[in-house]
Order: sequence, then structure tokens, then C-alpha cells
Amino acid sequence: MKDQAARKRARGLDRAFDILDHLRSVKRPQRPNEIAHALGAPKSTIYELVGSLVAHGMLENVDSQGNVFLGRRLYFLGLAYQQQFDLAREADALLKEITATTSETSQFCVLDGDKYNVAMMCEGSRPFRISADVGERTPIPWTASGRLLVGDMSDDEILAFIPAGDFVLPGGEPVDQNKFLEEVRSARREGFFSFDSVVDTFTHCLAAPVKDETGRCVATLCIVAPKEDARSHYDVYRKVLIDAGRKLSDSMGGQVILA
Repeated sequence: MKDQAARKRARGLDRAFDILDHLRSVKRPQRPNEIAHALGAPKSTIYELVGSLVAHGMLENVDSQGNVFLGRRLYFLGLAYQQQFDLAREADALLKEITATTSETSQFCVLDGDKYNVAMMCEGSRPFRISADVGERTPIPWTASGRLLVGDMSDDEILAFIPAGDFVLPGGEPVDQNKFLEEVRSARREGFFSFDSVVDTFTHCLAAPVKDETGRCVATLCIVAPKEDARSHYDVYRKVLIDAGRKLSDSMGGQVILA
């Protein structure tokens, strides 16, 4: 009986995290029945969990229609995490250095589950501004950083890890899986990867790895630049990123734990 109760509590926790992740993904308040439908879960379970999350400040009621959204307690938990997150502080300083040196937009990127995520960004100073939604989850095959972030997996592990639908671009064009795997292997060998963005026809993306003490890529530093600027300054941008990635890896002293 105790084992059954423990398993039930674990399932409830999993479902509660599913609710939080879902609201983060849709970026708007929803009613519990909408959440239940999206998650394919029993309405009674979702109503019960939403009530508990509201009581603990993890969710908040936003109107009289029963819509709920992420609560302010999550914000304070995030602040507490960031205060202890040395990698974020180090990355912020390096992003500012990269952008000051190149005038381009720089980013610090990680895996978030089976998606790519821009965790931090320093916007460039060129007239042609490039921005991204920090915290937005993006399919791995759509990104330069993605080739590095899955580089320590085998081909079979990569294909099992990335959802099949993520190999389809926004316009419906497929990403060639064999070419993608070749690019992953090349990025791993070179410790660097760049390409013309597959979702933005105006930009070129360059990425270098941040590694932990085992040599595993746990994050990337990136530059997103207009294509012509990236071609004109390619060697400089490449060196700046690789040097910054090595510096961030070294400065962590083997303390990097992200994935």
C-alpha cells in the first residue's frame, strides 16, 4: 500500500509539472478543462492539481472565468536559483564582451528537455537588430547550437531524443536527418558550427560549445548576425566564440551541471 501511495504521489507531481510546462509553452492563461484537454488528462485530476498549485502560489487565478497562469512564487524561486547559478553570471559577462567586440547579437543557449532554448541574450548594436524570445523552446534541428548540444549522443540516441515532428521546418520543408547527423558529427569534431539560419532568411548563426569537466557540451555561446556581416567577419567571430566558450568552460572549474 505504501508503494502504491508513493507511485500515486509521483504521478501527481509529474502531472503538476506538466501543467506548469504547458502554461509556459502556450504563454497565456487557460481554464483547467483546456489544460486537461491539451494534456489528455482527466479533468478531475487537473482541477484538483490546479487548486493545489494555486494554493501554493505556483499558479494564480487571473479572472472570474477560471483562467489560471504561472504564479509569482515561481518568479521568486527563479530569482533564488539565479543567485546561486554561477554559470549565468559568467555567461552574462561574456555575452557583453562578445557583443562589445563584434557589435552582433550574442546568446547563451541550453537544452530544455528535448528542445533548444535561448537562456540569455545581449542584443547587438548594429542598425539591423536581431532579437529572439528568451526562454522560448525551439526544435533542435532548426538551430546551429543544436548540432553541438546533442553532439555527445550516438546517432540512434539523437533520433530517439528529438521528436520526429521537429525535423520539419515552419514552412513544411523536411530537415534531412542524415545530413543533420553528419553536421552533428562535424560540429563535435570542430568544436564549432555555423550555418545560414533555416528559419530566418537574413541571418547567419555561429555557435561554440561550453563543456563540463567530462568534455560534454552542456551549453553554447552564439552569435546571430546578418549574413553579409557574418561572411565578412567570419574568422573573427569564430575565434571570439571559441575563445569565450573555452573561457566559460574553464571558469566553471568542472561545476557545470545543466542537462
